[in-house]
Amino acid sequence: MPDKIKWGMIGCGNVTEVKSGPAFNKVPNSALIAVTSRNIEKAVDYAKRHQVPKWYSSTEELLNDKEINAVYIATPPSSHEAYTLAALKAGKSVYVEKPMSVNAASAKNMMDAAQRYGGKLTVAHYRRAQPVFQKIKSLIDEKAIGDIKLVTLQYFQPPLSTEEMKEPKNQWRVDTSIAGGGLFNDISPHQLDLMNYFFGTAVIAMGTAAPQAGLFLADDTVAGILKFRNQVIFTGSWCFSTSEGYKKDQCEIVGSEGGLSFSVFGQPTIELTKNGLTETFSFDVLPHVQQPMIEATVNYFLNQKPNPCSAEIGFEVMTIMDEFTRFQSHIALEHR
Repeated sequence: MPDKIKWGMIGCGNVTEVKSGPAFNKVPNSALIAVTSRNIEKAVDYAKRHQVPKWYSSTEELLNDKEINAVYIATPPSSHEAYTLAALKAGKSVYVEKPMSVNAASAKNMMDAAQRYGGKLTVAHYRRAQPVFQKIKSLIDEKAIGDIKLVTLQYFQPPLSTEEMKEPKNQWRVDTSIAGGGLFNDISPHQLDLMNYFFGTAVIAMGTAAPQAGLFLADDTVAGILKFRNQVIFTGSWCFSTSEGYKKDQCEIVGSEGGLSFSVFGQPTIELTKNGLTETFSFDVLPHVQQPMIEATVNYFLNQKPNPCSAEIGFEVMTIMDEFTRFQSHIALEHR
């Protein structure tokens, strides 16, 4: 067992600039030592700007580097499965970006490969490691609002503008062949994984989706219902074609004695309402949002702590996403 995790990073996109990349050198017993990208100039530029000692022109070269014992896969979802399988086969531990892949079948292949090769695989559902969401978890567990009854989540945003669609980081997110399911597949894994973190395994999942705005092949409106093993019921709605003045990012947890309200992507603040009084918990904005999760992953890879987000959990989240979007009713009203 190594005493330090030495990372190789596949992909040098936007997510790696601040959210994740710098954190690999800021947590104990961890160092980012090599990067690769389909565009070698991009890999060289990233390595020089972030003081990464090595860069490679291919994934194969990076995986053949014996100094590297863990791989961070930071590419679009359509390549997650192939890179994960190759890294596990090469004997590397894997930290893969969310969504885990393009669908549940692909995620299962990754989960099965980890078992087959005896490797370690962690999914980057990093919000579950952040202090604000760990506080929500502790409030739920200590029954600060009594027994949990119902959870409602709403996420609305306007369509991507023409200018935004000129950026490569946005273009692939609405391409179903690369992202699997558009902006819903990009946004909802964070939210749905938090529900798994808070309430455990969902035993019922159903939903529907539609490309209402017709701007892309991907669905831009999704609604879903979950029932968890502990009888908590969740309802979620996502719309990526609302007006600029009606953005919303809100989750409410209703208990027998009160409620919790918070944003998943906004300011790290929790409002707890009980007996007509509201208490607010506020947290600092993290400079690198993935740092707590990367630290937990490093500890797992070093056999010091349990897996912070297993392949099994990633597969569950992908299954829920598939269930929410696979039933698209086309019932003509005149035939009812």
